[in-house]
Amino acid sequence: MSVFLGAFGDAGHAFPMLALGTELARRGHAVTMETWSRWRTEVEAAGMAFVAAPEYPVFPTQERPMTMYEAVVRAVSETRPAVARARPDVVVADILTLAPALAAELEGIPAATLVPHVHPAPPPGAPPYSFGARWPRTAAGRRLWQRLDPLVERGLRYGQRELNDTRAQLGLPPVERVHGGLSERLCIVATYPQLEYPRAWPAHTHVVGPLLWEPPTDPVELPPGDAPLVLVAPSTAQDRDHRLLRAALAGLGDLPIRVLATWNRRPLPGPVEVPANTRLVEWVSYAQTMPQCALVLCHVGHGTMVRALHSGAAVVACPVAGDMGENAARLDWAGAGVRLPWRFTTARGVRLAVQRALEEPLLARRAGELAAWSAGHDAAAHAADLVERLAREG
Repeated sequence: MSVFLGAFGDAGHAFPMLALGTELARRGHAVTMETWSRWRTEVEAAGMAFVAAPEYPVFPTQERPMTMYEAVVRAVSETRPAVARARPDVVVADILTLAPALAAELEGIPAATLVPHVHPAPPPGAPPYSFGARWPRTAAGRRLWQRLDPLVERGLRYGQRELNDTRAQLGLPPVERVHGGLSERLCIVATYPQLEYPRAWPAHTHVVGPLLWEPPTDPVELPPGDAPLVLVAPSTAQDRDHRLLRAALAGLGDLPIRVLATWNRRPLPGPVEVPANTRLVEWVSYAQTMPQCALVLCHVGHGTMVRALHSGAAVVACPVAGDMGENAARLDWAGAGVRLPWRFTTARGVRLAVQRALEEPLLARRAGELAAWSAGHDAAAHAADLVERLAREG
């Protein structure tokens, strides 16, 4: 069959789609992927055809006063011809990449949504998404959170109106539901079921497990010795002053551990002192190093978090922005990590959090259980099966 994939954006959105596309191409399907030009080499190396996605700011500035939904309308005008040329049997769009999904609807092609993190609509009684609070322990707690439902609903309805205005500009009918950008035919949620709060999922929504992919990377030399290995893996998109990395270098040098730290090809703001137990490198392969780690210290972007859990490593989560607070709450609820609030991301705070995580055997046990679940569940194969089924149904 022919499949058109769309994921505009950074690694957290492009990599899960690359994992799905690689599996579909391996099965012999003709796969086209529209994404940013920075991923072209990787797309083509996986056997897919590459289409350059539109790349422009999606938040209004004085120089470029274009709103997010104005950007979507413009992107559809560029994406729709690419979809028509590919003549796909099915389109799969990332949750933040509306243009391919809307182009598919205009072309009469079935479309699926890939959610590369936990589902953005929590069940009744849960804290609002991205609030950073975890699932309440009691019915009274759930009732308390439900008092915020009208406020959350108001925000969702505002987004619904903006989406419907966009759809009207494209000649599409309005949608009556909130989260109208999610497909009602197939929604693939690429996270651990163990990170999702209890609920009854609709028939078209499937939690398949994390879709893991990374570009080829040369191995790095680990710090010598046999002490527990801690990986410091900062976000590639947040914390531009390297606050977490600098706190780790200052706070972990006197512990009986080995530390592998990376600046992820984002220059440090100045010279730093590297302790004797630490190796500081430009870039590191998570797939190669995390299976050897006892612990991963990170900003808890979803991709980094689930790669650590897939490898059996517990996590110290230092959320800084976006959905990182939600990821940290889910990690804590699942019992596989320790949360360190951003205001406590100091040398002392990092040291205490790492000591606590290494001294708590239940965290390592839970991370090992998630790794075992991963070993028995091929998320990319499951997702590809679902896409094939949607294509057959038409």
